[in-house]
Amino acid sequence: MSEYFVKGKGWRYDFTLKGQRYTDQWYPSKKEAKQAEAKRREEVLNPDQVQKQQKEMSSIITGMGFLDLVNRRLDFLKDYKSAKYYRDGLYQAKRWVKEWGELTCDEISEDMIHKFLRARKKISHETGNAEIRSLRALFNYGKRKRWITENPMEDIQFFPVEKKEKYVPSQVDIDKVISVADPEMKDYLWTIRETLARVGEINRLVWDDINFENRYVVLYTRKKKGGHLTPRRIPMTEKLHEVLSRRFSERDKNVPLVFWHRYWSVKEEKFVEGPYQDRKKIMKKLCKKAGVRYFRYHPIRHSGASVMDNNNVPIGVTQRLLGHEQRTTTEIYLHSLGNDACDAMGVYERARKNSHTDSHTE
Repeated sequence: MSEYFVKGKGWRYDFTLKGQRYTDQWYPSKKEAKQAEAKRREEVLNPDQVQKQQKEMSSIITGMGFLDLVNRRLDFLKDYKSAKYYRDGLYQAKRWVKEWGELTCDEISEDMIHKFLRARKKISHETGNAEIRSLRALFNYGKRKRWITENPMEDIQFFPVEKKEKYVPSQVDIDKVISVADPEMKDYLWTIRETLARVGEINRLVWDDINFENRYVVLYTRKKKGGHLTPRRIPMTEKLHEVLSRRFSERDKNVPLVFWHRYWSVKEEKFVEGPYQDRKKIMKKLCKKAGVRYFRYHPIRHSGASVMDNNNVPIGVTQRLLGHEQRTTTEIYLHSLGNDACDAMGVYERARKNSHTDSHTE
């Protein structure tokens, strides 16, 4: 079996059987490419069975509505991805259905998609690229399920972007923001800061996830492959132990969540209690009040990772604490120059000066 990875696109398989070449693209993982190759080999070796299956599927393949494909993909996101991932997908899907909801998938051309993407990139190239990624995933999903035969996104390239250095707040600026927050928000920010957690992980935190005796917190994330809700333990700092112990003693015993609020539900037409969702506006107000450059919650993770890097914490340890599967992801979070880089530039400077001195001596 032969599988190949192409950066920015994914995995493809390519093999020759009975003197004929077979290939297909793009799969999100090597495992899926292998499975698809094995299935294709079986089809080539057993053509009669394939013809029977194709007859059964032909009505779906040639006439699947775009709206039907979108809804099936949304069901998949709801079952296997985080709530935020699903909400973002739903917002995008509404725009797509407005454009092509009455068409079948094979009626949607590359030119039609280009026209839509050009309009989206007027907001920003990043916005356009986000649509490209999601549309490509949508059609690839349909192909993998063999509901459609073509992906009109295959030859569409990402828009060029001007990458800038990500702003990461200093520990001093984070202190300033926490100092002007109300008591509830102070606890929320301290918990994010002292666990280096994602906001979603803190929002779903319940008292059963906190072990005061052994001083650790269990965080759960769906960022892992396959969308599984995966736990990791984070040791408690003294500050985190102080914050959570106080909240535990003052908690409402009928509510299992560590952080929650009461709000009016439009859907249920009554006040309900539940976890926080996304509290964007609060951070904007707090940063303005503190007199610091605006940042949201996620950069607090970046700031903490950089502090660890500056103090020689092994990158593997930082990776586990942040909950990253890949070391390369953790490296993105290390915004400090690092001792190795500083030492290297020091060596360079000394060597350059010595070379300059030697040339004058001669």
